[in-house]
Amino acid sequence: MRMAIRLAGKAKGRTSPNPLVGAVVVKEGEIVGRGFHQKAGEPHAEVNALNDASEKARGADLFVNLEPCNHYGRTPPCTRMIIDSGIKKVLVGMVDPNEVVAGKGMQALRDGGIEVKTGILGDECQRLNEVYVKYITEKRPFVILKSAASLDGKIATRNGDTQWITNEKSRGFTHRLRNEVDGILVGIGTIEADDPSLTTRLSGRKGKDPVRVVVDSKLRVPLRAKVLKHESKAGTIIATTEAADMRRVEELEKLGATVLIIPSKDDKVDLEALMYTLGKLEITSLLVEGGGEINASSLSCGIVDKVLFFYAPKIIGGIGAVSLVGGKGIAKLCDAVNLKDIKVRRFGDDILVEGYVCK
Repeated sequence: MRMAIRLAGKAKGRTSPNPLVGAVVVKEGEIVGRGFHQKAGEPHAEVNALNDASEKARGADLFVNLEPCNHYGRTPPCTRMIIDSGIKKVLVGMVDPNEVVAGKGMQALRDGGIEVKTGILGDECQRLNEVYVKYITEKRPFVILKSAASLDGKIATRNGDTQWITNEKSRGFTHRLRNEVDGILVGIGTIEADDPSLTTRLSGRKGKDPVRVVVDSKLRVPLRAKVLKHESKAGTIIATTEAADMRRVEELEKLGATVLIIPSKDDKVDLEALMYTLGKLEITSLLVEGGGEINASSLSCGIVDKVLFFYAPKIIGGIGAVSLVGGKGIAKLCDAVNLKDIKVRRFGDDILVEGYVCK
C-alpha cells in the first residue's frame, strides 16, 4: 500500500479534479504490475497496473489507495476490468467520499466474487488525497496559506522591501508547491507592491503554472500587471464586487482575464463565496500567497485548511513594518486560530512550520 501511495503521489498537481491513485498487483509475494492515474481523462491507476501485469493478474491481489470506481465518468468503470482480469483480492486504502462511488465500487467487486478489505493505511491515504476529499465533499478548494517572515513576524520592512526574506531553498519549495496546486491567490495590495508573475519556476524542468486569482474589490489592478500578460498558459481570474466599474471589467476581459463578480462583505470580496465559485470552475486546491491583509481575511473567514509559515533567521523590527497577519486582530486569546498536526522542517537556515487549522 505504501508503494501505491508513492506511485499516486507522482501525479500531484496533474489529476485535478480527480484524486491521486496508485495501484500495485502482487502475486505469490512478487510485484507483477504497478500503475498510477496520471491525468484526468486518462486511464485510472487500476487499469494501468492490470495492463502492466497482463496475464499475471489472474489469481493475484490488487492494492489500491482509493476505492475503485463503478461508474462511467471521463473513463469507464474500473471494477469491471478488475473482475474480468481474474484478481482474487482487492485491498483498499480508503472509501471514496464521492457519493457516486462511496461503497458501491467495493460492493460491485464483492458481487463479482472478489474478496475486499479496506482501511489499509487509511490515515495516510486520507492525507494523500486531502485536496480531493475537501473538494468532493464541500464543492470548494482545499486552501493552503503560505507566507514567509522574519523571526519577529515581519514580511516586509517599513519601506516595503520584501526581497528576499527567506533563502533559495525555501523559495524552491514554494515553486514546487505552486506546481502542485490548481490556483494561486493574492490580494490587490501584492499586485500593486510587487507586480508578481505568480508562475512556477523550477530548475531543470518545466513546471505547471497555477491559475492566478487576484482579489480586487475596486478593480485597481494595473492593465500592465504581469498577471495580465500571456507569457503563461495559465489563466488569470480577477475577483471583484458589484462596486466595480463595468468599463474596467471590459478592459480586463479584452486582455484575456476572467472577471468574477462576487458578493461583497464589509465592502470587500466575500472570500467564502469566492471559494464556492472557484469550486464550480473545478479549482480543487488554492495557494494563498499574498500579504498580511489577505492572510488575515483568509484566516478570519475560515477558508484556510493548512498553514505553511517560513521563518528566516532575521529580525526586522519596526511598528511600521508589515506583519505576517494584519487586520484588526483578536481581542481574546480564546479566539485565536489554532493549528494541529504540527510539523517543523529546516530549509537551510530557514524554518518551516506546517499545520492544519482546527475547524
